[in-house]
Amino acid sequence: MAGAPAITSFTIDLPDQSAALALAGEAEINLHRLEALTGASVVMRGLALSLRGLPPQLERAAGVVELLRPLWQEGQAVSTGDLQTVLAALDTGQGAAQQQLGKQVLVRSQSGRLLRPRTLKQQAYVEAIESHDLTLALGPAGSGKTFLAAVQAVKMLQERKVERLILTRPAVEAGERLGFLPGDLQQKVDPYLRPLYDALHALLGQERTSSLLDRNVIEVAPLAYMRGRTLSDAFVILDEAQNTTPTQMRMVLTRLGENSRMVVTGDPSQIDLPAHQRSGLIEAAQVLEGVEGVAICRLTAADVVRHPLVQRLVQAYALRDRDRDSNSSGRPSLPHS
Repeated sequence: MAGAPAITSFTIDLPDQSAALALAGEAEINLHRLEALTGASVVMRGLALSLRGLPPQLERAAGVVELLRPLWQEGQAVSTGDLQTVLAALDTGQGAAQQQLGKQVLVRSQSGRLLRPRTLKQQAYVEAIESHDLTLALGPAGSGKTFLAAVQAVKMLQERKVERLILTRPAVEAGERLGFLPGDLQQKVDPYLRPLYDALHALLGQERTSSLLDRNVIEVAPLAYMRGRTLSDAFVILDEAQNTTPTQMRMVLTRLGENSRMVVTGDPSQIDLPAHQRSGLIEAAQVLEGVEGVAICRLTAADVVRHPLVQRLVQAYALRDRDRDSNSSGRPSLPHS
């Protein structure tokens, strides 16, 4: 009778304390998560990371740590979401591509963080923006649609490839109630544009963002302001586009002028339009499929890089929506456990 598989161990030496802190996370949360994901024992003593377990467990744990080396070696914080993303790449034979992804730095944020695409689909999205005049990005909350578009927009502005940034989104939730809010129209719609301001502040800092806004180098405006304009020498981001009507979508797409680029982002699962109203984003993704110069990127729950719970929430709601669609078409859905 063959004996039980031997427990083995492996040690990875870390270069400095900042690398150790970046890898371990707050209260060593990443080490605990790595243990839960791989079954290996993970212990950090000083600058030595000790892995112990059965050979398959040890191989997976060491593989995850090595694929994350481009982050922690530079003292860049590793998230629990990064652990799951890298492990999924390792398990699907995409480890080498994921490791190269860790070396692709887009820009440095105001806080000093090196900003990178975190998943392979995010990388494909960034490459699509770089090589297409119009990119549509459909995906759930937290998958990086808006932030990566803002990163590319700021990068092109700093490289003087465009002269201005134009950021817009529909304010469908306000409707006629805008009139009851205090302030002028810009102040009324600002709450709907807050995610775009947040991205700019992270990339440029609040003071520089305010300066560029004052000089109209950056324009943040509701969608209604786009009608009748030609947007030339600009990087245009249309955010929350699932809440545009087909008419609004056609209007804004045809505003694109010379030497301009446009990114349209939205989450088809979070449409706030009336039930009878078709989403302009969904229609555009169908109509523009295969059109030269247009890229359509579809991100998924696997690309969510916020708190790991967000990824699970997205998956749970997606499952509920599939069950609902199945019931509405007359096919029975599986019982929930």
